[in-house]
Amino acid sequence: MVLIDGTSTQGRAVTATKSTLSTREPIPTAAWRMLALGIAAQAAGTVLISTPAYLIPLLHLHRGLPLAQAGLLSAAPTFGMVLTLVAWGAVADRHGERGVIAGGLALTAVSAFAASAITGYVGLGVLLLLGGMAAASTNAASGRVVVGWFPRSRRGLAMGIRQMSQPLGVAVAALAVPSLAEHLGIWAPLLLAGTLTAILAAACAVGISNPPRPAAGAANPSSAEQDRPANPYNGNRFLARIHLLSLLLVVPQFTLSTFGLVWLITGLHWNATAAGAVIAVAQFVGAIGRILVGHLSDRVRSRVRVLRWVAISGVTTMLVLAAAGALHWSVIAAVMLIVASTVSVADNGLSYTSIAEASGPSWSGKALGIQNTGQFIAASAVGPGIGALIAAVGYPVSFALVALTPLAAIPLVPAADRHWD
Repeated sequence: MVLIDGTSTQGRAVTATKSTLSTREPIPTAAWRMLALGIAAQAAGTVLISTPAYLIPLLHLHRGLPLAQAGLLSAAPTFGMVLTLVAWGAVADRHGERGVIAGGLALTAVSAFAASAITGYVGLGVLLLLGGMAAASTNAASGRVVVGWFPRSRRGLAMGIRQMSQPLGVAVAALAVPSLAEHLGIWAPLLLAGTLTAILAAACAVGISNPPRPAAGAANPSSAEQDRPANPYNGNRFLARIHLLSLLLVVPQFTLSTFGLVWLITGLHWNATAAGAVIAVAQFVGAIGRILVGHLSDRVRSRVRVLRWVAISGVTTMLVLAAAGALHWSVIAAVMLIVASTVSVADNGLSYTSIAEASGPSWSGKALGIQNTGQFIAASAVGPGIGALIAAVGYPVSFALVALTPLAAIPLVPAADRHWD
């Protein structure tokens, strides 16, 4: 294990690591295909995960469903992901990524098609839960396949590009779901999600190849337990700190993605089409922001330093957004919603890359599964919890209170990066 902090007594190892990072290592041609398919796969799954959040205006304003209950329904697929992320990661560690991604997407499609044909909120919630359990496969395995195919010196950029998948999927949902649901009914966006995941299941089954992996214990062939890779959680708190701060930083992200649309409509009196366009722009800008932040971490040779900057920015943007909303500055509030949404997703690629680099190829699936599980536990609580908070104190005060979560994350950022190799 090499600690890159400039103060390690293993000076030559640190120097060697920095030299490696400064060298532009060659990227296998196949890596770009894996990256493209990984992005498309998770984006398709994200469409289903995001669909119920964009049904909230219809359910709440036109069908009279209380906001807290609508938020609970929107959290169903996210809660489903929590149940299976670690399991999907363990399967990917043992059997590789291709089967996990393709099989998971196929099951997601089945759940989405079934949900499109059902009536009643309880049955819909159950099928959305099952869809989330299946869609977790792409979260657990698509990042792992990207890290496996790209060299360390380019992983920040690659994972930043890969992190476009979630905002792109959310953008598709923000543009398509409100209009489809309003004109055709709830079944239409669910049918769209099922179609997209079915197509990507087939594409990934054909196009994804598991990355080359070093043999277990290759770095220390004299070890008697070379076939049993060391647990990266033993004796070090780096992974635990990244998990915990990521859990805190996900609260603003899901607050804005879940309630941003309905706030624009009910709080700032935007029409549904214009509000959906604002959310789509926020997701697109957020996707670009993830790439830039990942590239920046490659340039400064540190994931955690940039992660600290992101946490500080998260506090600032949520407070400014709250102030703009309280003053009813509609245009400024919409702009700040875009900015705050961009900042709120900027940490994801950094934390995922840090987890994968610190845990190594034999543990990265499980570690990324644990990472996603913590984030989605927090995300599952955002729907009903922040929904109830908004009902009690309103949007501006709620946004200001949400700023406390990135504030709490700042002291948790580790002092230096950590690498398994």
